[in-house]
Amino acid sequence: MNSGAPATARRPPPPIPLTILTGFLGSGKTSCLNQLVSNPALSNTLVLINEFGAIGLDHLFIEKVDGDMILMSSGCICCTIRGDLVTTLEDLLKRLDNGRIKAFNRVILETTGLADPAPILHAIMYHPYLMLRYRLDGVVTVIDAVNGASTLDAHEEAVKQAAIADRLVITKTDLAAAAVNLDALVARLKSLNPSAQLLLSANGDATAQNLLDCGLYNPDTKTPRVRAWLNAEAVLNAHEHAPNLEHHHHDINRHDDHIRAFCLTSDTPLTPASFDVFIDLLRHTHGPKLLRVKGIVSLTDDPQRPVVIHGVQHIFHPPHRLENWPDQDHRTRIVFILKDLDEKFIEGLYAALTNQPALDQPDAAALINNPLAPTSGGLLG
Repeated sequence: MNSGAPATARRPPPPIPLTILTGFLGSGKTSCLNQLVSNPALSNTLVLINEFGAIGLDHLFIEKVDGDMILMSSGCICCTIRGDLVTTLEDLLKRLDNGRIKAFNRVILETTGLADPAPILHAIMYHPYLMLRYRLDGVVTVIDAVNGASTLDAHEEAVKQAAIADRLVITKTDLAAAAVNLDALVARLKSLNPSAQLLLSANGDATAQNLLDCGLYNPDTKTPRVRAWLNAEAVLNAHEHAPNLEHHHHDINRHDDHIRAFCLTSDTPLTPASFDVFIDLLRHTHGPKLLRVKGIVSLTDDPQRPVVIHGVQHIFHPPHRLENWPDQDHRTRIVFILKDLDEKFIEGLYAALTNQPALDQPDAAALINNPLAPTSGGLLG
């Protein structure tokens, strides 16, 4: 007697390849992602973007995503969003199976720059249903050649991101400051992760063919440290689900308490001169504390064409104009990830430069005309 559909019809479809794209703050993940999703061969790719902080902007800077895109912005992916990631991946499968989402044949997950990749990998690799429906194709880690060595020195997350990867993409090697230390950085990365393939972004190595389809992620090819990190996640996960243990994963302090994220939002545009002073004062006086600055800024000379800024510590890319606003929100929005710097200082500086100074604080004219103020000669050219 036929009990229903044949067994072959009830089998799940082939697993969907999933690639994790990680790298520390300002390493160049968004640029790498832009290059990937502009490839016509990836038109059916679904992109998941996670950002650190309450307000996400990265999705505004993805130039072309032909497939669907979901932005997760409730926190750091290795902490508060860990459960959400599993739920999101499960929900995507339900929507795909029910025809409520456009079919996709690949997933790229871009993590926040502060993500510890170990719990992400564990959450995907050891979840029975996700293992059945997704294939973890590999981990791609982006390394900033300018700040890479100092970042590895200061942040354990960056070390883990490099050690766990299948592909290491070194960016910003075309900058003069990067060339001096490139050999030392490459040697250090090879020591951290002997099995990973190193690619130089400036040489055009970061192609979809080189970055994707690394093969099924295999922890056994990694160093003993990586395997120990993943085993530690297994212990944590077991404790979380043990009925009589009062242990919570989110109580573990994975990040420095001195790191904070906030988004400066303003309806008042800056003059081009004020914009230059704002960036110059920040990077010259507090550069090491600016782990990441990324935003979209309204200027008085052309309010319909905002300026995009990207900065890491004292290094800021030349601002560039967009032809129009990427969404309906035309306010200035700048996301800062800071270490040991009070956000009130940045808010006060911006307010002063838009002629809203506080008592006993200089106004825009005083800041702009100060002969002792640092200057770059005009960021906007």
